[in-house]
Amino acid sequence: MTDPRLETLAHNLVHYATELKEGEKVLINMNGDQAEPLVAILIKKVYEAGAVPFVNQINPRLLRGMLMQASAEQMDVMAESDRLLMSRMDAFIGIGSTRNSSETSDVPGDKMNIYMENYVTPVHMEERINNTRWVVLRYPTDSMAQSSGRSREGFEDFYFQVCNLDYARMSRAMDKLVNLMESTDKVRITGPGTDLRFSIKGMNAIKCDGKVNIPDGEVYTAPLKESVEGTLAYNCPAVYQGVTYENISFQFEKGKIISAASNDTARINKVLDTDEGARYIGEFAIGVNPYILDPMKNTLFDEKIMGSFHFTPGNAYENADNGNKSSVHWDLVCIQTEPYGGGNIYFDDVLIRENGIFVAPDLLDLNPENLK
Repeated sequence: MTDPRLETLAHNLVHYATELKEGEKVLINMNGDQAEPLVAILIKKVYEAGAVPFVNQINPRLLRGMLMQASAEQMDVMAESDRLLMSRMDAFIGIGSTRNSSETSDVPGDKMNIYMENYVTPVHMEERINNTRWVVLRYPTDSMAQSSGRSREGFEDFYFQVCNLDYARMSRAMDKLVNLMESTDKVRITGPGTDLRFSIKGMNAIKCDGKVNIPDGEVYTAPLKESVEGTLAYNCPAVYQGVTYENISFQFEKGKIISAASNDTARINKVLDTDEGARYIGEFAIGVNPYILDPMKNTLFDEKIMGSFHFTPGNAYENADNGNKSSVHWDLVCIQTEPYGGGNIYFDDVLIRENGIFVAPDLLDLNPENLK
């Protein structure tokens, strides 16, 4: 018997997230092999909407084997064909269902950079993100349950609570934060090890309300590229290319990360040296999902943590573009709720969020008791 929660999720992906219309084409991309139950329902839902499904599956173990000796020419050929397919799509649904989130952790850095620059950037950063209605999500797996410290059944209950919440309600509550961010010049963020200052003057603010990520719950913009000054200590572990980094801290001058440290300082600096844009920030976002309170080393969930913000080295999005370009886009998260040490956010010297809770009168609807 099909889990009715999967039916609800598939319906929302087709009719809310991607808003598929008759005759439109959608690429359903499954990374891993465990999301087949959801993909099977999605195919039916897409056809019922009068749209046309295309399905692609990635085997992470085989991808790792190929990347170990990958060449730029090889990735260019892959990108050429896959970008052509992507260019024919109206929408994209990407589902992660890997058994091992560290599958590519031992791919040499230079080979991973080739993959990111010659394949991921043209196919996804340039074509998919800019030219399709896209949504990405994860399917509940044993490895995700372990990372979250839950049983499989407990994690599935959490997963569907988070993923099937009322995003339309959240979207309405986000509008005032969007307006405030778009009228703000100076931002200051303080907390343990953090005193960060930058400007978002004139930048667009974009609400993420279940249209591009499931789970969702953030409003993002970008700092003016050379405006970032100060220090930032992240308190959320982060996985990049299969490697887990902890205790990340940055020092900024004129927008650039001039000093970076973590549990593997040498390796994180190699990531930041990928290209010129990797040491500048491409995104600043505020997380508001009321059901996500703790990190689980999965960026798609962690960046939505209620009371968090993320400050992203690398590429800026086209709809909130500060001019920074990079093959890196690494969402690093800092949680400011009291169990994680607290912290404050100020817009133009006015306190808008204290210890993860909004205190600005216009933003109270974004606090968890009003979103659940």
